[in-house]
Amino acid sequence: MTDSAALLNKHSFVELGARQRAKALLDEGTFRELLDPFQRVMSPWLLRQGVVPQSDDGVVIAKGTLDGLPVVVAAIEGAFQGGSLGEVGGAKIAGALELAAEDNRNGTPTRAVLLLETGGVRLQEANLGLAAIAEIHSAIVDLRQYQPVVGVVAGSVGCFGGMSIAAGLCSYLLVTQEARLGLNGPQVIEQEAGIDEYDSRDRPFIWSLTGGEQRFATGLVDRYVADDVARIRQQVAELLHLGVPTEHRSAQAELFLQRLARLDTDVQIEPATVRQLYQGERP
Repeated sequence: MTDSAALLNKHSFVELGARQRAKALLDEGTFRELLDPFQRVMSPWLLRQGVVPQSDDGVVIAKGTLDGLPVVVAAIEGAFQGGSLGEVGGAKIAGALELAAEDNRNGTPTRAVLLLETGGVRLQEANLGLAAIAEIHSAIVDLRQYQPVVGVVAGSVGCFGGMSIAAGLCSYLLVTQEARLGLNGPQVIEQEAGIDEYDSRDRPFIWSLTGGEQRFATGLVDRYVADDVARIRQQVAELLHLGVPTEHRSAQAELFLQRLARLDTDVQIEPATVRQLYQGERP
């Protein structure tokens, strides 16, 4: 197949909305949405600040099967409020994970896929959003005792803030080249440390540190895949079939802390230094 033909046959996952992404992953005809927009469950806080709320609060929850396996998918809509999570959206994700854990305790081996396109907590909802994200963390840890929880970071919104911790708690993580993953976003780092330390407009620099390829090279994610629906679906299915890992990445915190302790914070960090640190080599 020529390069042009391959490009024409490509079906971008990144360009899909949250509902389309969830539907694209699940086996044909099995998509069933929970708390769909007709339920009109939305944030009670946004309208008070002049923000038009959305009837699914930027989070789509669906059940179905993926490669024949029972799965619940929680997809965050990055185009709504930057994918930020508030009280309602966070509760939907936590509730879906809790129901999946209950399924397992009742004999139905339900797995979970989290489509993470989020800047973290929604500032307009502050503590309520933080509490909801904490509930998501707890629910991931509960569910992963029984079945894998797979996180997918695909688009340029990335995954930051408290939801980057949720990503770190997942059994497996999959990213694309377009993805970014980090605790703090570029603008936050620049604001706190200064533009000389971290220029939020320097896109090549940002992606070289927190982009999908770098995160895969440093072992912080498990799969690195092109932006293509079929490829992403195949990789997610493979990860779900792997079952629960022998040791979750979050249980290896001491190892990562030892590596980070070697970092010389007096000099500007470089992408090569990051790789050496996380791969266990002394810079």
